[in-house]
Amino acid sequence: MADKKSKKDTKQQNASIAVNRQVRHEYFVEERFEAGLVLEGWEVKSLRDGRIQLKESYVVIKRGEAWLSGAHISPMLSASTHIKPEAVRMKKLLLNRHELNKLIGAVERKGYTLMPLSMYWKNGRAKLEIGLAKGKQLHDKRTASKDRDWQREKERIMKHA
Repeated sequence: MADKKSKKDTKQQNASIAVNRQVRHEYFVEERFEAGLVLEGWEVKSLRDGRIQLKESYVVIKRGEAWLSGAHISPMLSASTHIKPEAVRMKKLLLNRHELNKLIGAVERKGYTLMPLSMYWKNGRAKLEIGLAKGKQLHDKRTASKDRDWQREKERIMKHA
């Protein structure tokens, strides 16, 4: 019985595929959404192998649909011979109409940006967490860095006291 629980715990830890750490530094993320993705078979195999990079990716809204652009999925060498894998193609994001309307309104009227935050597995399906974000100015980045350093220093002081 204990073996089953430990296997489940390791499966939960491995649920994350990729994280875009740069977003937290460059943007204020105000709201998060979970979206499914339309993927091809070779892309799913590459995701299972962890061959994705979200660093330069972003979310675009075209004709009332959300698309992930700039995400680089490296094709595996054992990919099928009859297809030509395209590493950086636009992938459709699956969101319900209410969420899409909210995102479209925020991006077009309020000047927000949609950024991919992380990709993970949920019930055997790849999910993308996207964030409604506003860009940080240079002084905002400095204050965030100072706050982070002060929190770290405070924890060190409390640990030794």
